[in-house]
Amino acid sequence: MTDVAARLWGFCHTLRHDGIDYGDFIEQITYLLFVKMADERGIELPEGTDWDYLRARSGTDLIDAYIEALRRLGREPGMLGDIFGGAQSRFTNPVNLKKLISLIDDTEWVALDVDVKAAAFEGLLEKAAAEGKKGAGQYFTPRILIQSMVRCIKPDPRVSRDFKVNDPACGTGGFLVAAHEWLMQETSGALERDLARRVRSQTYYGQELVARPRRLALMNLYLHQVEPHIALGDSLYEPPNADRFDVVLMNPPFGTRGANQAPERDDFVVSTSNKQLNFLQHILTTLKAGGRAAVVVPDNVMFAGQAGEVFKVLMEDCDLHTVLRCPRGTFSPYTEGTQTNVIFFTKGTPTRRTWIYDGRSNVPKITKKSRPLTETHFRGFESCYGAEPNGRSARAEEDSDDGRWRSFTIDEISAQDYKLESFKWLRDDEGEDVGDLVEPDELIAGAVQELQSALDDLADLQELLGGVSASRS
Repeated sequence: MTDVAARLWGFCHTLRHDGIDYGDFIEQITYLLFVKMADERGIELPEGTDWDYLRARSGTDLIDAYIEALRRLGREPGMLGDIFGGAQSRFTNPVNLKKLISLIDDTEWVALDVDVKAAAFEGLLEKAAAEGKKGAGQYFTPRILIQSMVRCIKPDPRVSRDFKVNDPACGTGGFLVAAHEWLMQETSGALERDLARRVRSQTYYGQELVARPRRLALMNLYLHQVEPHIALGDSLYEPPNADRFDVVLMNPPFGTRGANQAPERDDFVVSTSNKQLNFLQHILTTLKAGGRAAVVVPDNVMFAGQAGEVFKVLMEDCDLHTVLRCPRGTFSPYTEGTQTNVIFFTKGTPTRRTWIYDGRSNVPKITKKSRPLTETHFRGFESCYGAEPNGRSARAEEDSDDGRWRSFTIDEISAQDYKLESFKWLRDDEGEDVGDLVEPDELIAGAVQELQSALDDLADLQELLGGVSASRS
């Protein structure tokens, strides 16, 4: 965490006594930071909402002025309205609000390098997810995993004037940010003028169901000098618009399915209430022909009741060329007990062979402190994946010297009902030592995942039986 983020995070503990939780704290920082940076850039804000006005207030006058400023900014068009729409103050003690304004005022944010201020904000997001833990994995994916996925998939807008990158459940924007950071690293930040304009405002797209993470995603990308298109809405239960994408990167929300029924969408071949399976069907619709995707999926999705049906459709329409089995604990501490995979596919040609990299067997479980996730955990996989983003590099099982890399033909996969979780070939001798004993919250989280999967299957069965009864009557 950067020095700037550490100072702000240190004050968060003070605010906890004022009833402000971690998410509230980051949200309030977002509001104030945007106003401060607008002031530094000379952007004119409506009267009574600018930084100098707020900084000059104190006591209850400050609380009242802040509430009114949020209300007025939420009515503004463009990025202002997007970030401040529906914004509410969480402060009851004016002393704490004054202190936060002073902390933000101590830093000249515009003068900071883009990477520094972006890293500060992302550091706060990561810290909030780690401390809040419960459910955080639904909108926060470890940056090391994201960056590995991005390096493989290479979301490069230089190849096409209409190149678009999408995350249909974007949370706080981690995948979109990483896609932009990858481009900046590849080009050393030197973009031709027309490309720079496109990258700034016409390349990065997303959708988010919940207002707060969407707000944070907008701010996250704004700090990277990007103006993304992030809609507030439900990607599954609302029909998609006409936009189609060259690259989709995402981690579908874990856990409950939200609505208690399958989405009524004509483009979904398989009717299911399983959220992750439906996101795969959604991606199948929204990818351009030749477009590619990298998607995080939990183990239970790979063998869920209708997983075989969805993966059959996916493999008929796409080349599902690669699967990465992530190490145990990859999502610690955000979502304990959830084992994950990443699937990579390209739309337009059917699957003939799928390569699976077992990054889990005989790998000590990831822990927050003693064995944190590092780039080393994915280095062997990236080497096997190859430089070609669609998985077309020359591949051989000998590319992995520890037997982790193996391929299976579509005939072998169809014989297992398209359930990729069936393919395991390494004996896993990685025992749990005393220090690795599963915590109660991990056991509960894992049990909830399994129960939810079973409930989803029962709901699908009930819907199917209901349809049969109706047809007989």
